[in-house]
Amino acid sequence: MDNPHSSSPSATTQARHHRTMINAMTIDVEDYFHVSALSSVITKKDWGTTYPLRVEKSTQRILQLLDDYDTKATFFVLGWVADACPQLVKDIAQAGHEVASHGYAHQRANQQTQTVFRDDVAKSKALLESLTGQPVYGYRAPSFSIDESNPWAFETLAELGFLYSSSTYPVKHDLYGVPDWPRFKYRRPEGITEVPIPTLTQWGRNIPIGGGGYFRFYPYALSRYLIRTYLQRTGQPYSFYFHPWEIDPEQPTVSGISRKSQFRHYLNLSRMEQRLKRLLQDFNWHSMNHVYQLYGYDNDGKSNNTEIIQTATPSLGSIR
Repeated sequence: MDNPHSSSPSATTQARHHRTMINAMTIDVEDYFHVSALSSVITKKDWGTTYPLRVEKSTQRILQLLDDYDTKATFFVLGWVADACPQLVKDIAQAGHEVASHGYAHQRANQQTQTVFRDDVAKSKALLESLTGQPVYGYRAPSFSIDESNPWAFETLAELGFLYSSSTYPVKHDLYGVPDWPRFKYRRPEGITEVPIPTLTQWGRNIPIGGGGYFRFYPYALSRYLIRTYLQRTGQPYSFYFHPWEIDPEQPTVSGISRKSQFRHYLNLSRMEQRLKRLLQDFNWHSMNHVYQLYGYDNDGKSNNTEIIQTATPSLGSIR
């Protein structure tokens, strides 16, 4: 199902065009036991104890993959992981990748008070900066959890010195989503640039195409088609996200979770690394800052929220 389709001359020309667009590769550095879908069974006291730490090995594997394909990326590092694996954060920075914040305790931002959110993010930022010796300007909320209930999060991020966020996913989902919010990079009134997770609009609905569980769910040929369609329709860079645990099929199996959570978490883990290799070959990648020029403001706010609908795109439901 993951075999590539043969290319016609026109398809080859389009592929070359898409290869010239630089897109953003991002990794949310958390372990399997941090995942929200498993939180009904795994508590914080189980992190790294009952359930052993595996994120360091899998992230080192990602660093090797990126080096193999001469690719730079943005690593949104969870503060808890930075505390547990400080050398890993240093290795990410020393390899020339952008280090950004994923918060500290992997608590959804829309379940935190503003004070708790500020303390959590500030702790993560200070820790990452102390380990890398570099300023941290980017933030991604766990489970894309900035929405209409907590827009104050953008104000807090600006106050803490962040320049951008990638914390919103304009889709309908049972755990997250703001389907009516902007779909492309835009400047918030609080002074933060927000880069939403990519979607395609079809039949009046935003289809999630940003990576993670959807990338494991869709056959690779479909994912590639969706990304190429996005680039062709929108003229915007595409950003992709995944987690280190998604290339770790040997991680412990957590019992007692729902069938839906089991499906979302464990689907196609054994195929993920090979798909990533093809993704790294088929498109051109760099860090969020490089792709979107996020440390400056010369082109902020120029993206609109429309695209040219040219072909029908299938809708395959909602998974993380």
